[in-house]
Amino acid sequence: MMARLFAALLLCAALGASGQPYPNRPVRIVVPFGAGAPDTVARLLAPGLTTQMGVPFVVENKPGANGIIGTQALATAAPDGYTLLVTSTSIVVNPSMQKTLPYDLAKDIVPVTNIASGEALILGVNPSLAAKNVQELIALSKNPGSHLSYGSPGIGNTLHLAAELFKARTAARMEHVPYKGAGPAIAALLSGEIQVMFLTPPLSLAHIRAEKIRAIAYTHTRRAAFLPDVPTMREAGVSGMEIDGGWYGLFAPGRTDAAIVERLGAQTRKAVLDPKVKERFEALGLTPVGDKPAQFQKFFNEQIKAYAEMVRIAGIQPE
Repeated sequence: MMARLFAALLLCAALGASGQPYPNRPVRIVVPFGAGAPDTVARLLAPGLTTQMGVPFVVENKPGANGIIGTQALATAAPDGYTLLVTSTSIVVNPSMQKTLPYDLAKDIVPVTNIASGEALILGVNPSLAAKNVQELIALSKNPGSHLSYGSPGIGNTLHLAAELFKARTAARMEHVPYKGAGPAIAALLSGEIQVMFLTPPLSLAHIRAEKIRAIAYTHTRRAAFLPDVPTMREAGVSGMEIDGGWYGLFAPGRTDAAIVERLGAQTRKAVLDPKVKERFEALGLTPVGDKPAQFQKFFNEQIKAYAEMVRIAGIQPE
């Protein structure tokens, strides 16, 4: 009798421990960059998840190597849903820019949902530059005395790739200056340390509206509603420069339970489509998405192939 009672108590204890709903303690959201759009997106998302799921979702910046260091931190974390990643399109560019990576995207990372996406990129210049439009920029870059430089948040970043594609399409001459994140890069553009930069709307709209950056082109097939006076690249005389504005995804470690992944996807969708949060995303030039994990997985795989082709066209060799 006592043995059976003891066994029953053990079973109840085990069921109580294993049956605790997810999540029951704080969740860490790793952002593999410093200040910039991925960090902004994570900090817009976290309060909604905290309210909806009843535990703190805490953002932790872990920058370095174009997002590789932070992504590795996710890849090596326990697959229990308590370590997540919010990152940019750079995660699908890195496989084409690096000969080796310290993780396998197919095995070590689980796409949860596309949080939000940008329509296109903005080509911006420092207002002191004697180039009011794209053709003047191209001509100025070819002047032997101009010594133009463009910045990006790091080697292999999508903004770096866009600039190299622009150079390939136009034969413009500009030297690349990589920075350790979007914050330092845009600070360099504002100060005139660099003269040119491809920009995401969340990174640049406030500075453009304050006339601290001059927007001269938009990489979409149509003009942006929030920048109606800025021509598309095609209107500016450059073809083959239709580039989307990237996206910001939520990821979990490989082998995370499918039920946790599905729940995170559904809760993220609810958070980003909240009218107040949606309005804040749209003010940054972003469209909330919140697609299902299976949809995001398909899109994720397609993006790896698409950016590999863009790297090939731009003539960039993996390091």
